[in-house]
Amino acid sequence: MAKDTGYIHSSFWANIFKTAPDRMELEQSLLAIPPFQSLTKRELDMLFTIIHNRSYLAGEYIFYQGDPGIGLYIIREGEVKIERKDETGEAIQLAYLKKGDFLGELALVDGEKRSASALAVTDVRLAVIFKPDLDEFIEGYPKKGIKILQGISHIMAGRLRALNEEYFSQINKSKTKSESNYGT
Repeated sequence: MAKDTGYIHSSFWANIFKTAPDRMELEQSLLAIPPFQSLTKRELDMLFTIIHNRSYLAGEYIFYQGDPGIGLYIIREGEVKIERKDETGEAIQLAYLKKGDFLGELALVDGEKRSASALAVTDVRLAVIFKPDLDEFIEGYPKKGIKILQGISHIMAGRLRALNEEYFSQINKSKTKSESNYGT
């Protein structure tokens, strides 16, 4: 059993006094994500100038439902739960993410409020690209920015298609159930 030191643990100071990222590992993580897959090594080097590193302890919220959407988060280490509160205030889990996954990409496109909360399930290390930094990057390097935005659009389209299929499947199940109930 761990000895209680009486200290309050927080990621606050870790996020202020950041350690240098493992560049090779971060590069591999970025190249595994569609918005960044088409970038060259040189373009990735330019992108590294706007990437921020953040750490969160297990149980800490990364962002809350209703917060301003300010950036894209790439999970470098750890696990994150995405949850949304319903009208009664009960949290419903929407996704469970791990190393190599990313969240918050809609913020890079529309800058709207967060539609769900992100909670660190374990200690988490994240790479963050904030919207104002990306906007400035796109302004300075429009061709590279277009590649990133096309990648984000590709992800959003894939997620929308999957949601449409799930919705259609639910309608068919409901339809089949009501037809079988009607026939008896």
